[in-house]
Amino acid sequence: MKIQVSYLAFYLVVVATVVVLLEETTLTHAVMCNPIALSPCAPASRTAAPPSPVCCDRLRMQKPCLCGYYKNPILKRYVTGSDANKFAKACDITIKC
Repeated sequence: MKIQVSYLAFYLVVVATVVVLLEETTLTHAVMCNPIALSPCAPASRTAAPPSPVCCDRLRMQKPCLCGYYKNPILKRYVTGSDANKFAKACDITIKC
């Protein structure tokens, strides 16, 4: 019986460790805000063309960062206005700051 309890305890420790590591990985990705990652959206901002799938993917990845960009006086003009609305609508993204 002692051996079974030891295996169970070991298993629980391993599962808890994996859960903690996965949570830290998720948090790390959420904190990695990089406005340069949105550069694939630049061509669509200069033309009437819709944003590319790559642009939409990058917007989704950077979505947690967009409100921070909005608060930055240098980046604000890139995440507001008609282009921002066009991209949000075309990429089916809702942004609320």
